[in-house]
Amino acid sequence: MPSSSFLMISRHDYRSKRKANVHFIAEEMAKLGPTRFFSSSFSHLAKLKKDQRLVLWNRANQVENIDGVDCYLWKTLLHPVRSSPLLEPAMNLFFKLYLASAPEIFKQWVCESSVIILESGGPEIFFPLIKKLNPSVKVIYICSDPLWAINTPAFAVRALQRDYPSYDGIRIPSRILKSEFPLSDKVHFIPHGIEKQALATDKGSPYKAGKNIVSVGNMLFDPGFFQIAAPAFPDVQFHIIGGGPRAEALSEFPNVTVYGEMPFADTLPYIKYADAGVAPYQADMVAPYLTDTSMKLMQYGFYGLPAICPTVVEGGKSLRFGYEPDDAASIKNAVSNGLSAKHVGDENILTWSEVLLRILNPDEFSDTAL
Repeated sequence: MPSSSFLMISRHDYRSKRKANVHFIAEEMAKLGPTRFFSSSFSHLAKLKKDQRLVLWNRANQVENIDGVDCYLWKTLLHPVRSSPLLEPAMNLFFKLYLASAPEIFKQWVCESSVIILESGGPEIFFPLIKKLNPSVKVIYICSDPLWAINTPAFAVRALQRDYPSYDGIRIPSRILKSEFPLSDKVHFIPHGIEKQALATDKGSPYKAGKNIVSVGNMLFDPGFFQIAAPAFPDVQFHIIGGGPRAEALSEFPNVTVYGEMPFADTLPYIKYADAGVAPYQADMVAPYLTDTSMKLMQYGFYGLPAICPTVVEGGKSLRFGYEPDDAASIKNAVSNGLSAKHVGDENILTWSEVLLRILNPDEFSDTAL
């Protein structure tokens, strides 16, 4: 599709160290044609939540080309957020004002695009403006997460419910999410992919001798797992990469090493050479669809790494060892079983190139059907 031009609209920023599925998809889009990445919902309020995009504060509101992708982080004084029901009328007005103030570069990119991808979590609000500016553009929705799971503002939730039947395509990475879109016949199952070439690179082990368990990322990070597991397994070294603020205090344990954010490629040796991986999701927030959408669990699976995770995302997979959060006995049992399991890699995972081809032309692939 060499003549296509692409625009990704997301709350992520392409330049962030921590990579989500939209980063890899945008990277593949850039191989097919001009690609832009517009990041929204960023303001002084981001400082309160320690938004990972804060490192880009001084690079906001200007176009920057990174590896062939034009990036723009839209920074405003304030941005609409989830609010209490009492404040909803005021927040609804704020959303309308926010949309009306969309920067000229956004409008230009919309008009110049042949395919626009909206990622769940806020960009839903832009659909009417997109269609007003460029009625013929193909709009595809990527449901990385259902909106109820990520505390999306009510205005954006209503926008999705109103507009999704008009989307040209809806990509869900877990079949469990089909029920979120009952009025559309354009929903397709397309799982996340992996960078097989990057994962195949061998930089050698970063570990010293002994048993090592790794955790990567801060999504729904539950420090309680380590507060139980670390003292229960004093001879095991736990490595927490990019765990965010909730992980910081865990460095008090002598067998826990807490690392900051790392480039994706730098995390791979820690996964490849670990004895087990852990996905320490919070008990009150983990949802069954993460069985299919957790990128850390997919990466663990590719390397054949036994994965220790809440039972709800075990998914009947032989190399996942479930536990009940906050239950010391089940956590100890899952860690023991994970450390004693054999490593068996899973090669039956799509590459990101294969994922993008399915997103753009899902009807050409039988495995996207629901």
